[in-house]
Amino acid sequence: MNKCAVALVCGVAVSILSNSPRAYATSDSQDFQQCQHRIKEQAVTQGFSDNIVALTEQLTPIKRVLTLDKKQPEFAESFAQYVNKRVSHYHVNKGRELLKSHKKLFSQLQEKYGIPPQYLVSFWGLETVFGRHKGKMSVLNALATLACDQRRSEYFTDELFDLFHLIDQGVVSTAQLKGSWAGAMGHMQFMPSALRKYALDGDQDGKVDVWQSEQDALTSAANYLNQIGWHSNERWGREVLLPEDFDFSAIEFDQRYPLATFAKMGVTKLNGQALPQYDTQAELVLPNGHQGHAFLVYQNFDVIMNWNLSKNYALSVGILADKLVGGQGVRKLASAKPLAYSRVQLERLQAKLNALGFDSGEPDGIWGPNSRKAIRAFQIEQQLIADGFPNKEVFERLGLLQS
Repeated sequence: MNKCAVALVCGVAVSILSNSPRAYATSDSQDFQQCQHRIKEQAVTQGFSDNIVALTEQLTPIKRVLTLDKKQPEFAESFAQYVNKRVSHYHVNKGRELLKSHKKLFSQLQEKYGIPPQYLVSFWGLETVFGRHKGKMSVLNALATLACDQRRSEYFTDELFDLFHLIDQGVVSTAQLKGSWAGAMGHMQFMPSALRKYALDGDQDGKVDVWQSEQDALTSAANYLNQIGWHSNERWGREVLLPEDFDFSAIEFDQRYPLATFAKMGVTKLNGQALPQYDTQAELVLPNGHQGHAFLVYQNFDVIMNWNLSKNYALSVGILADKLVGGQGVRKLASAKPLAYSRVQLERLQAKLNALGFDSGEPDGIWGPNSRKAIRAFQIEQQLIADGFPNKEVFERLGLLQS
């Protein structure tokens, strides 16, 4: 589970490698067959078994995978939509039941790996609704489809070959390989690279089975979080109140500042009390702009983002974890209205910003760090509230409101 190790995977730039199966578009069956042939050649060159070489000949594309890749909820839903679905009454009640029924296991995992139980349960709830939805797609064919698609070919090709290693080593069987459209597997939705690197035999039955063994899946998740730097004595972050005169132009988004900096700017806890006086770095996150919720997030938020590179996802993990142990969650969310803009509209906004000299990167319709930075710079120039959010005012000033 490196960056983007679960169902959501980050949109990274891909270089075309002439002697690699990476970066071949699946525009039609012929293109897939060409990519498939190169995957086979690579498997032979790397010394995989005859069984793996034979598997490469059986790979077939899944068109639905590419459709789902373009409609990831992390980028297609508003903050309210996203959180309401994932921090539901069911998630909270079922999660609390599991904390009790698995108390001994969670206690052992916390002692050994330093991961508080509520976070493991929260990840479990967000990934598969506690094992109810582990995915039914062919992991091999899903990964092959994405490996042969130009957008993120390099990442998924690496994952496909990690899966080949797992099969060759007998860690998994081809009969087990059902999962998400992105190739994530089991209760906690491990990608093959994560399974290779972090999976453990939690129930000590001589094999690792993250599909059927909750103990294996949870132990592996605790090991992973521990290995990538979870701070056992810190929380993920908290919702905060910003003063009415908060100077948004003084704060860069996706940047860390001393917690004391926010205290001096008048930021308080949600109940109005002063922020803690300890030496740590914090980032301001505004998932729905300056008129919505505000969060200060700490180092463990970055660890959650290593699991899934979506701020909505990471916020949901933290919010659910808090509610599982009696926290109030966040201020009441507005009705779960959809995003005020479509992905196509945001692509046009990004293109317009680029044309005006505000670099938002390659237009992709995703509100990520580059877009936040470009929107904020444009807002400062236009003397708007610099929250980095693609709100109505930004679209109006860019002449895109009716686009």
